[in-house]
Amino acid sequence: MANKLLHAFNISHHSTEWVFRNFSYMLFLGFLALVYIANAHFAEKGVREIQRLQKEIKELKWEYTSIKSETMYKSIQSQIDASLEPVGLNLANKGPKVIKVE
Repeated sequence: MANKLLHAFNISHHSTEWVFRNFSYMLFLGFLALVYIANAHFAEKGVREIQRLQKEIKELKWEYTSIKSETMYKSIQSQIDASLEPVGLNLANKGPKVIKVE
């Protein structure tokens, strides 16, 4: 039965003995293949994480720039005066004080 199967697949008895003699080497090669695949998987996962973090950093930079420009705009004297009018403070009528030294 085994000989018929070997002849059907065109495998000689010598090649099957060679495979079983080097079985530990074949297992080692299979282990290396698994390590290679796992390494590629983890590397790809790391690259995706780096890209996600770069995108998040870019969005946070945009948000920082937006908040900074809004703060700069709101700190202008005319904007401060406009924001204090509803409270009842009117600083627009008062000009700068001049100090004269005699």
